[in-house]
Amino acid sequence: MADTLLSFTDRGIYCAAGDFHIDPWRPVDRALVTHGHADHARPGHARYLATTGAAPVMRHRLGDIAIDTVDFGEVREMNGVRVSFHPAGHVPGSAQIRVEHRGEVWVVSGDYKTDADGLSEPFETVRCHAFISECTFGLPVFNWKPQAEIAAQINGWWAANRAAGKVSVLGAYALGKAQRVLVSVDTGIGPILTHGAVENTNEVLRAQGIDLPDTVRVTPEFDPKAYPGALVVATPSALGTPWMRRFGPASTAFASGWMALRGVRRRRAADRGFVMSDHADWDGLNAAIRDTGAERVFVTHGYTAIFRRWLAEQGYDARIVETAWEGESLDTDDDGDRTGEA
Repeated sequence: MADTLLSFTDRGIYCAAGDFHIDPWRPVDRALVTHGHADHARPGHARYLATTGAAPVMRHRLGDIAIDTVDFGEVREMNGVRVSFHPAGHVPGSAQIRVEHRGEVWVVSGDYKTDADGLSEPFETVRCHAFISECTFGLPVFNWKPQAEIAAQINGWWAANRAAGKVSVLGAYALGKAQRVLVSVDTGIGPILTHGAVENTNEVLRAQGIDLPDTVRVTPEFDPKAYPGALVVATPSALGTPWMRRFGPASTAFASGWMALRGVRRRRAADRGFVMSDHADWDGLNAAIRDTGAERVFVTHGYTAIFRRWLAEQGYDARIVETAWEGESLDTDDDGDRTGEA
C-alpha cells in the first residue's frame, strides 16, 4: 500500500508526501499524536504535533519534548499535505487526524467514542475516502448505557457502602475514565479520595480549566479514618495490593467496557463492575464509519477479524492493520500504561 496517501510501516502510519507519522510506536522525526495515552503518545520522537488540549498531559508524561500545538479544525500544511485535528470524544484533547492531498482524504481515528460524556470534546464526524478505525469493542454484545444511568449505579453502590461503614474503591484509568467518574458522581454522598496517578492527571487537567470536583490525594501518611465512607478513585493496578489495606473494610469495583462480560467480572474478583468505556461500542463504531462516507476502512486494535468481516458484508473495502496500539485493558492503568504510581 505504499502508493496510497498513508502507508503502514513498522514504525507506524506514515505519510510519505508530508513526511510525518501518526501515533508512531518507534522513534521518528515528526509525530502527529492523537491523544496522551501511553500507547499513542510515546517517547523518543524528535518533534511532536498535538492539540492544545492534549499537549499538557503529554508534557506531564513525556517530559521536555519538542511539541507544537493546534486547535481543533486548524489546518497545517506539510509539503503540500493539509492536516487538521478533529474531536474524537475519547479523553480531553483527543483527536482524529484528517490528512488531505490532491483531493484524497484519509482520517486516522485514534481512539474514539461517539457519545458525549460531559468531559471530552464531543466526537465530530469527518468525511473521508479512507478511514482508519479502532475496533476495541467491535462485537454486538458491547452496547453502552447512558452515562446518567451508570452514574446512578455508582452512586447507589457508594451510598450503600457508606451506610454499611465501608469505603468504596473504584478502579479506573488515570486519564479519562477517572475524570468521567468524578464529573458523574454525586459529591454530596461523601468525600472523594484519589490515587497519586489519578490526582497527578487531575492537577494537569484542572490547570487547563477543566472543572473537576474537590478530591484528596492518598499519601503514605494519609489517615483514612478522617474520611469515613469515602469514594476512592484508584488505578486498576492498585486494587488487590497492599496499597488497599490502609482503608480497612472496603468494597471494590471496576469501571470498564469489559465489565459487560460476566467472565471478566468474575476473574477480577471485584464486588461490582460498572460498564463505562472511553471507546465506541458496536453501534458507535458502525455509525461513525457510516457517517464518514468512506469506502475503504482499515481496522486496528480490537476484534479486528470479526469486525472486518462484518464491514465487508456491508459492502466496504475493509482490511486489518496491525499496530502496537492496545486499547482498553484491565491490566493497565490507562491505555497502554502499565507503570502505575503509588
